Amino acid sequence: MPSSTPLADRRRPRNLGEYFGQSQILGQGKFLTRALEQKSLPSLILWGPPGTGKTTLALILAQTIEAEFVRFSAVTEGVKDLRLVIDKARNNQLLDKRTILFIDEIHRWNKAQQDALLPHLENGTIILIGATTENPSFEIRNALLSRCRVLVLTSLTQADLIAILEHTLADTERGLGDLKLDFDAEALGLIADLSGGDARSALNILEAVSLMGETSREAILEAAHKAAYHDKAGESHYNLISALHKSLRGSDADAALYWLARLLAGGEDPLYIVRRLVRFASEDIGLANSKALEQAIAVYQAVHLLGLPECNVHLAQLVVYLAKCQKSNALYTAMSSALELAQNTSHLPVPLHLRNSPTSLMKDLGYGAGYQYSPDHDYQESQNYLPQELLGKKFINS
Repeated sequence: MPSSTPLADRRRPRNLGEYFGQSQILGQGKFLTRALEQKSLPSLILWGPPGTGKTTLALILAQTIEAEFVRFSAVTEGVKDLRLVIDKARNNQLLDKRTILFIDEIHRWNKAQQDALLPHLENGTIILIGATTENPSFEIRNALLSRCRVLVLTSLTQADLIAILEHTLADTERGLGDLKLDFDAEALGLIADLSGGDARSALNILEAVSLMGETSREAILEAAHKAAYHDKAGESHYNLISALHKSLRGSDADAALYWLARLLAGGEDPLYIVRRLVRFASEDIGLANSKALEQAIAVYQAVHLLGLPECNVHLAQLVVYLAKCQKSNALYTAMSSALELAQNTSHLPVPLHLRNSPTSLMKDLGYGAGYQYSPDHDYQESQNYLPQELLGKKFINS
């Protein structure tokens, strides 16, 4: 690639040895690893946040099974373009060569477009790999989803991102090795933290810092701002959503409306915004006003139905409502405590009286013995529902 090519593109992994993260689908004995070992690949839906390696993984998969890789964008290409790909794929079949059709942002394809893929998946003309940042259950038709294996990609860990940065700094062929930049562990950790689990963002920040000629904390923060500016047409994705969240938490409706407007003006996906508001309704309001979640779900449905610009008034209604609600983080702190305890006590068995006993053997072993059916006791029975070691543990006030 020419030197003018962005660093994130120059450093795109060429094989699985250069690919970091996603051990949950690429680890030893995992489904995808076994499929590649057998040079066999079903149609896939890769679901995950931006910068987690969906496109790169699709390219590597095509290379590994020696298939032709055809890349589509669901935003600009449709059924007419698909027919040309199918003709090419049929010719490849005559040469005993497989064809992978990669559709980026496949959730943007409508019902008719998705249906057009079905017969070609069924007869094996193409292998589909679709990439999406949206929940496939809601955005991809069941008929298509049932013919694909859904693989969930997660945001990269700090360790993964630091490893990517270190390899890039050492790479003299496609990276920044020739510049001999000096980054300590703290600086690399800061870049990883600022990138939000996104490898592309991390490399954009690193490239911006390299152009500035220094590796101080201030330089990294300034580079992160410039990288966000470039990626979001002048808007810092994470800073803006954080400002909206904190304004809501502080019950400042005017500030919340301003940050909402900034997000929309910067081209932010309204579905992303409303998903964060649905989360806020339980995290920061919760039991203080249980109708907040109902409002948030209703607005999510309106946003999904209408889209922009019509849905902006629904978002404004929800933002003002949430800002004016009484706040409580009791549910959030209770769930956080419960999760922490659950991770540390996963060895504790379920008490026998709380277990179902559908077979005679289980009954003989004491499953369900002594359980008191609450309606028979007017819901006043005295009974323990936690493991013996955790009796009396409280996560939330009664």
